[in-house]
Formats: sequence, structure tokens, C-alpha cells
Amino acid sequence: MATSKKKKAAPKKSKISYIIGFWSIFGIGILLVIILFLMAGWGAFGKMPTFEELENPETNLATEVFSSDGKTLGKYYNENRTPVKYDDLPENLVKALVATEDERYYHHSGIDARGTLRAVAYLGSRGGASTITQQLSKLLFSDTPNNKVERVFQKIKEWVIATRLERQYTKQEIITMYLNKYDFLYQAVGIRSASRIYFGKEAKELKTEEAAVLVAMLKNPILYNPAKEEFRDNALRRRNQVLKQMEKNGYLTPSEKDSLQSLPLKLNFSPEGHDEGMATYFRAYVQRFLSEWIDENPKPDGSEYNIYRDGLKIYTSIDSKMQEYAEEAVDRHISHLQKEFTRQNKNNPTAPFRDVDESEVQQIVNSSIKRSVRWKEMKDKGISEDEILASFDKEREMRVFDWTSPNHTKDTIMTPRDSIFYYKSFLQAGMMSMTPQTGEVKAWVGGTDFKHFKYDHVKQGKRQVGSTFKPFVYATAIDQLKLSPCDTLPKNRFTIEEGKYGLLKDWSPQNAGNDADSYVGMISLKDALANSVNTVTARLIDKTGPRPVIDLLDKLGIDTENIPEVPSIALGTPDLSLFEMVSAYSTFANEGVYVKPVIVNRIEDKNGTVLFQNVPQTRDVLSKEAAYVTVNLLEGVTQSGSGVRLRGNYATNLDHYKRAVTGYPYNFDTSIPIAGKTGTTQNQSDGWFMGMVPNLVTGVWVGAEDRSVHFPTITYGQGATMALPIWGMYMKDVYADDALNISKGEFPKPEDLTIEVNCNNYVGSNDPDSDVPDELDF
Repeated sequence: MATSKKKKAAPKKSKISYIIGFWSIFGIGILLVIILFLMAGWGAFGKMPTFEELENPETNLATEVFSSDGKTLGKYYNENRTPVKYDDLPENLVKALVATEDERYYHHSGIDARGTLRAVAYLGSRGGASTITQQLSKLLFSDTPNNKVERVFQKIKEWVIATRLERQYTKQEIITMYLNKYDFLYQAVGIRSASRIYFGKEAKELKTEEAAVLVAMLKNPILYNPAKEEFRDNALRRRNQVLKQMEKNGYLTPSEKDSLQSLPLKLNFSPEGHDEGMATYFRAYVQRFLSEWIDENPKPDGSEYNIYRDGLKIYTSIDSKMQEYAEEAVDRHISHLQKEFTRQNKNNPTAPFRDVDESEVQQIVNSSIKRSVRWKEMKDKGISEDEILASFDKEREMRVFDWTSPNHTKDTIMTPRDSIFYYKSFLQAGMMSMTPQTGEVKAWVGGTDFKHFKYDHVKQGKRQVGSTFKPFVYATAIDQLKLSPCDTLPKNRFTIEEGKYGLLKDWSPQNAGNDADSYVGMISLKDALANSVNTVTARLIDKTGPRPVIDLLDKLGIDTENIPEVPSIALGTPDLSLFEMVSAYSTFANEGVYVKPVIVNRIEDKNGTVLFQNVPQTRDVLSKEAAYVTVNLLEGVTQSGSGVRLRGNYATNLDHYKRAVTGYPYNFDTSIPIAGKTGTTQNQSDGWFMGMVPNLVTGVWVGAEDRSVHFPTITYGQGATMALPIWGMYMKDVYADDALNISKGEFPKPEDLTIEVNCNNYVGSNDPDSDVPDELDF
């Protein structure tokens, strides 16, 4: 019996040993976990974030450029991230995130024990264990591991960081940080960029099915990307899974889930690259403005602001609707005009160039080759010039600009040399619109397509301005001599003799057409400017002298350093920028007061602290009387001169109008005061139109990159055909938009006006001592 009792006691001892062993191992495991956590916290597995880093996690924040009406024009960034607050996140997005990524999010402290045990037990086959907080910790502080061992240690670090984040932030703050940090691809870093790029709206405007698409991408932004055609079905299935999770967690009813799952996957895909979006040329100029501002305005600690990561907010003068109308008008007209330009070049042996011989063509092309990116890159690699030149004659695949293709690009095969000829053949345009009273630039179109044509024809480009220069001569004469628009001058030939103003030979300008009738009779100053009579302008600058005209230009904000003091400038020989021309003309509309153009109204840092506030810069240039009389003269251009086609259907050659003039007829009511001036340069290389209403001045230039690329005749190459249509279509749109409040009233008239502008009442000067009689003997 004793032996039997001993045999029964043996299992009891074994059971106790097993229990002790289990709890010992369990305790050791717990201790090991604690030690691992402590070691991770001490930095044994790599640097851990400090308290300060958790409080302010390092992140690249895009600098955002806003229009005056609060729209985002674009961003400057290394990562296209603009953070939003929790209050700007729609409830459906937060619910979709929690339901899909972390169902027990509100019930754990950074680590989901149940999820972790499930992941270990099933080796991840039934889902991972990463909470939203852990995913954030990975985004903020973990580098990509090189192997599985590193990944294990990284996971431990993520756990530690997650618990610290939970102690440091609220649940709402963690969700906000996570959604602001995640990279959704296509330069969409953060939920705000993703909402704008994939759906063309702000995050708070997302519908439930749209929010589900973005949450679906959190699993894998490539595999479930709705913008990638090959993964679109994946994105749809994953979206529907997110909606199912929302129903499972009580955020949707079964009927709501079924209804949303049946919807097609719709995007409004709008990439926000530096070359895409609205006001691309303007944004490039603002970028240069900011670079200069940063050099002169360091941070309080002496370091420089970084526009690619400091999250600055730039509030500009541009109106988004006016910018949209301007870009549409340029695209519509230039794409239409280009067809006619290409047609007329078909039989041109030196196309796209004219008035040049073969040697000049080669000189132009070779000069372009040596300015090209391809040349510079190969030169930097030490490749010989002969090899580089040879490479320009080898065909290669390339993506080029094309008006008729989607997104204005097409894939083709051509030699780099042929691509130079190809790009030289395109017409370009510049357009700028400004409020004369405030100096705010409301629209800026520097070219036809920023991606392919980087050169800005608003600020960078300077071209001969033709007859748009003449108002400066008239304004000088009015200011000096108190002339009336009704005063008359002879149209006959006029010569300024050799020696006067330093002339090396006689100067005898010709009138348009240069026929006998163009030199016969008298003409009022108003009609002379309206019809661009050159001999009258020559008489005026001879009376004033070139220097006072140049002095006026200087006061109007024009760079006069390279403008020669000769009378021929009266006919528009100087090269000026569209930016200068619009700001100068604005002085006439602003009663003689020059206001420096305003580009940036305000700059704020990421916390909303104002770093820069624009202070208007103004100066008196002309008397109110001289400015008003000049405007009155310019009104004559649209009443009876080269701008009269703005008023109604005056087409005499319908075939020409159909081929080249876009948007005609414009039918602006004759009761609406419009002042303006067309300009056409020698050989039709440049077409201009400057148009003014009381609270908006807009200038348009059209031409090609090279002056030798132009229309063969003035019928198509004049400013009234090349540039005026853009102004006409643009103004029709801005007038139709009541919210813009574009004036249809009269230009402000000085109370003490002494110069007669109503020619029906004009009887000439009654002052016997006046040296400005009705018929001016210049």
C-alpha cells in the first residue's frame, strides 16, 4: 500500500513543477518585454525622439499660395503637405479610418493587446496588430528596416513611441497627425492634398464614398490607387470593404452601405505639381519674389525661412475667377490663331521663320541648341561639341506640346534639332490685369503652357511696343501744352532734320499705308491717336522733346536705362515688358497717380503670425486733368479707331475673321466707357492691345519666341487681330460675373477740368496769347 501511495504523489509534484515553470517563463517573458521596452526607451535599438520632438514632430510643410478670394493657387514643397485641424476633418472620414484601421482605437493606449495576440497566434493571417498610433509612430520616426531582425527592433520602438504619443496627445490629435502625414502618392502628402488632388475639393467636403476611397489607400497607396488604371478595380473593392467595416461598426446602416457600394468610383484627378494648376507663371514669379524676401528677412534666430518646408502662407493679389477667365481667353484664342498661322506657313520655305535667309536660320537654331538643357548637360559631362551637335540629329522618343492632344501633350519621334523648329513655330501670349487704384494684379498669364514654355511674357519678356507707346507722347504734350483732343494737326509728311536730338540723318516717319491720302488734310488729336497717324505723333514729340517723354516713363515705373533719347521712340521702338505697360497705363486710369503693382499682400508663418504686410507705394505723376484727357483720347480708339470692333459687328472680311479672330463679335455696349490702344510692330512680330475701364487695366501681347517668326501680312499680324480678341473675351466674362464688380461707369472727371474734351462744343482757343491754337502749327 505504501508503494502505491508514493506512485500517486508523483503526478502532484510534477503538476506543481509545471505550474511553477509556466509562471516562471511567463514572468521572465514579461520581464523581458519590460527590459526590451526600457532598452528601446533608452535608445539601445536606435535614437528615440525626445519630449520636444514628440511635442513638435519634424515634418515638411508646403508653402501655400492663396488668391485674394481665398482659393489655393498652388504650393512650393519638397512634400506637398498642408496640415488641417481635426475640426476640418469630416466625421465620415474619421469613422471610416477607425472602422477599417483600428476598431478599438478609443479603448487602448497605443497598443491593442487583443490585436497583438491575434496577430501572433495566426502569424498575421487574420490582420495585423498596428494601431493608428503605431502607424503614426512609424511615419514620424522610423526608418525603413534592412532585414527582419531590424524590423523586430523597429516594432518595439514603435510600441514605445506609440505609448508616449498616447500620453502626449489626445485621440483626436493623433488621428489628425496621422492623416496629415500619410503619403497618398502623386505628390499628395496629407489628407488635404489628397482630397484636392483626387477629388478636387477640401477634406471637409468629402462624401462618405470618397472618404472611403482615401482610407482604402492607407493599406497600400499603390495597390489601391484609384488614379492608376491597372489598380482601379482594386481601389473599388477596397473602398467597398471600408464601407462594409463602417456598417459592421455601426457607422452605416445596411441600406446605406449597399447604396454606397453600388456607386461607381468617380475622381476629379487634379495633380498639383509645380507645372500644373492655375497661375503657373504667376507662381513662378512669386517664388522668385519669396527668394529675394527671404534673403532680406531672416528668422528671429538668424536662420533663413525655407519655402519648401516651413509651411508659409502667401496671400496674393490674384483673383481666382479673373485668372480662370484670363487663362481660358488665352487658350481659346491662341489655339485658334495657331491653326491659321500653321496654315500660312505651309508654303513658307524657311518656316517658321520669315524675312531671313538660310544662314540666318542656322544661326538662330545653333544659338537655341547652345542654350538648351541638353547641350548644357552634355557639356557638363565633358562630351565634345562635335558629339553634342551630332546627337541633335539623332531621332529619339519625346513628349512634345500639341494644342489638339489631351493635356496638350503628345508622344512622337523626332530629332532634337527638329524639335527646335517645332517649338519655334508656336505663337505665345502674355496677359496681365490690374486694379489701378490699389495696384493689385488680378490676373497673370505668362504664356500658353508652363510645362513646355517656361519663359514668362509678362515680366521676363520685353518686346517692341509699337503704337501702344504713343499715349505716353500724347500725355507729355497734354501736360506741357494743355492740348485738347479736339485740336487738329496736319497729316502731311514731317521731317526732323539731321543734328536735332543728336540724329545722324533726317527722320521722316511714314503713315500706315503710305499712300497719298494718308498725308492729306487735318486731323484731330483724338482721331490721330485712334488711327495711329505717325506723322502727328512725330510732330508732338518734336514739340515736347524726347527727354520729357522718357522722364514721364521713369515716373510711370518703366526702366528707361536702355531707351535712347531720340524722337523715333514715339513710334514704339523701345522694348518694354507687359508688366511695365500695364502699370504705366494704370496711372492714366488712376487720375495721374502711379501705384506700384502689388503681387503679395501678406505672408504668414505656419502659426498665422504675419511676417510681411504690403504697404502701397504711390506717387503723383500727372495732373488729374492731363490723365483724364489722355484717357479721353484712348476712348476714341474704341469709338472710331483700331479698337472699334469691340463695339459691334464691323467685319468687312468674314473669311479673315473666321480664321483668326476668336469670340467675335464682342458687342460691348457703346455706353460702356472703354479706353484702349492697339499696337503692331515692324513685320508684324508683335501684336498688342492695352484696354482700360475705370477699375481694371488689362494688357495683352501676342507673338512668337523669335521676332523672325510672324504672319506675312498685317491683316493677320496686327494687334487688333492677334491681341484684342483675348481682351474682348476676357472682359465679356468678367463683366458677366457680378461678384467681380467691374465698372461700367464713366472714368472719373476732374471737377476743375479746363481742357475741352467734347469736340461738338469745341471752338478752339479764345486766348490771344495762347501758343496752342485750334490748328496747331508744329
